[in-house]
Amino acid sequence: MKETTASSTQLLRQINSDALLRFALQEQVFTAGEAMAVTGLTRATVLGVCHALVDAGWLEEVDDSPAAARTNKGRPARRYQLREAAGVVVGLDAGESYFTTIVADLRGRELGLRRQNVDSKMLGRSGRCAAARELIGLALHDSGHEVDDVLLTVVGVPAPIDAHGNSPDGEFWHLMNSGFASHLHGKVVVENDANLAAIAERAHNPSANLATLLTGERFGAGLIVDGRLLRGPRGGAGEMRFLDTITAGKFVPDEGSTDGFGALARKWARSRIHSHGGQSTLRHIPEGEINAEDVFQAAREGDPFAGDIIARLGARLARIAVVLSSLLDIERVIIAGGISRAIEPVLEQARCLLPTDSGVPLPDLVASTFGAEVVVKGAIESALTQVRREPGAFLPRAPRT
Repeated sequence: MKETTASSTQLLRQINSDALLRFALQEQVFTAGEAMAVTGLTRATVLGVCHALVDAGWLEEVDDSPAAARTNKGRPARRYQLREAAGVVVGLDAGESYFTTIVADLRGRELGLRRQNVDSKMLGRSGRCAAARELIGLALHDSGHEVDDVLLTVVGVPAPIDAHGNSPDGEFWHLMNSGFASHLHGKVVVENDANLAAIAERAHNPSANLATLLTGERFGAGLIVDGRLLRGPRGGAGEMRFLDTITAGKFVPDEGSTDGFGALARKWARSRIHSHGGQSTLRHIPEGEINAEDVFQAAREGDPFAGDIIARLGARLARIAVVLSSLLDIERVIIAGGISRAIEPVLEQARCLLPTDSGVPLPDLVASTFGAEVVVKGAIESALTQVRREPGAFLPRAPRT
């Protein structure tokens, strides 16, 4: 019976501690009275928990000043704030051809950012992990922090990820999900990159039902339905293999299910520029050097050949939007990734092709404002959410002596 009572008391203390920490993570300087109003705890409990959290290294007491709030007895109210040096979180976008990492404090303020190109096939799994560790170390150094300051690192990879951080069998997926959890310092969570993009978008513009299409060289979707991220037992929710069926991809060599809009724009331009009978500014570029940015720029300048490619991409997007809206009642489809800043002509084309007689509301088609950083920003948001949800699962960095 005594053991049960002790265990219950310890659990209650942890619950109270977590509740006050969640409050502190979202506030600046606060008083016991302000914490009482939000958490529902008594004054004695709040003061006791704050004292314990100061000792643990989570909080620090703020010096009184003439401007400080006062208690009803006229004494200066004790004020607290989250200790800035308690720790940081790290986000890493571990793509196939580049890595981007951000170090942020526990309020989400970015302290350091680094990016570098990588050759994943040359590096292999161990090389990708080593490159990630080095890049994170540089970003931490830029921000004035050390690896021991990191409470949580969230890594986004272009592969299906189940709830345990594992990917299905497949050479490419095995390479992308390189075993970061055992090679980076501290607690590490691995997540699908499109899922992290969806998390970033929802934090920026809350919606209970959205599809974030992460597209560039490859194509994946992060799906949030009824406020919950869809994953599936093998992490396959949002994989775009159905495109082979609705776009006849199995029968058209240059239109596969995993190709993103950037890859398709480049492939279609290179494969058809030589057979195009009209004029095109893209003819001034060697066929093997045409890239997606060239195609989008030419389309903006009125090039008819590039315009045809934009129209074809728009038709593809419209079909995808109809499928997602019909199956999942998606309200918003967001195009994310580095290509998002140039995607508006494709969105305009797709909007014109959406059916108006379906009897159901059409999804909004919009471009992400995060550009190429959408995945790493989603990784930071995911890390902060996990710390706020269960702060007691993390240990703050002890003050340096």
